[in-house]
Amino acid sequence: MDYVIQIGGSLVAILAVAWLVRKMGLGGDVRIANEAHAWLLADEVESGFKPVDTAIDKAGYGALMRDEAGRILILRRHGSHFAGRVVTKLPEARLDQGLLTIKPDDNPFGAITLNLGSEAAIWASSLRRLEPNNV
Repeated sequence: MDYVIQIGGSLVAILAVAWLVRKMGLGGDVRIANEAHAWLLADEVESGFKPVDTAIDKAGYGALMRDEAGRILILRRHGSHFAGRVVTKLPEARLDQGLLTIKPDDNPFGAITLNLGSEAAIWASSLRRLEPNNV
């Protein structure tokens, strides 16, 4: 009988924590909503980065942005936040129909695959304009 009370108490505690987490808005499904949201995230990642061109992943999990200097910022979801890297050297990239996979020369950041649809080829081409990465 004691184990039934213990299990019941544990279940109540788990439900209370789940309710509290939901009430606080933690762990939500964070996605890039639109270009203005992407620009705000870009400024958070790289202060002063002012995009002139933006491509957002169809699911909102990432984006590519270019500034006037030709630098490209890769933005990706990392848990419930976004992380980004400015790319000035030619990254490893692969184009497969509307999907563009980019692997910057930053191992902790890792590779990202963006569903950019018809814009994928345009962005793949713009990546090839970056300086070769002579390692």
